[in-house]
Amino acid sequence: MEDDVLKNIGTIARALDAIANVEFKQFDLTKGQYVYLVRICEHPGIVQSHLAELVKIDRSTAARAIKKLEANGLVERRKQPGNDKNKALFATDKGMAVYPTLKRENDYSNEVALTGISEADRQKLLELTNQMAQNVGADWTLVKDGHQRAY
Repeated sequence: MEDDVLKNIGTIARALDAIANVEFKQFDLTKGQYVYLVRICEHPGIVQSHLAELVKIDRSTAARAIKKLEANGLVERRKQPGNDKNKALFATDKGMAVYPTLKRENDYSNEVALTGISEADRQKLLELTNQMAQNVGADWTLVKDGHQRAY
């Protein structure tokens, strides 16, 4: 059963990602860049390492995505007082103008995915997937730090 749950979650994630990649081309967002832009809009001033941790992606992948967002004028880096190493990330006016569309798409996708599921089951599903994310996050950190999972 556990295997089926992860297969379903993977299928859902890939389908929604593919849809978003097509719908967000008009904003010069490709290959999941919208995820980074949303998180930067939701966490103004976040530094790249924290963003990578939040999205559960390696730093080099995050760096490439952020550079593309900068090149498209959606995100900018700003120096932080007393910290020359880590620059804070902010959405530009152009990036902030895109955010409401990204948020509406996310809300719509949630509603489509949860159609026919009662409010109680939605709440339970949220609790369960939060627990799953926490469980997997621990393994992600373990592997990211150079350790091997015991399976």
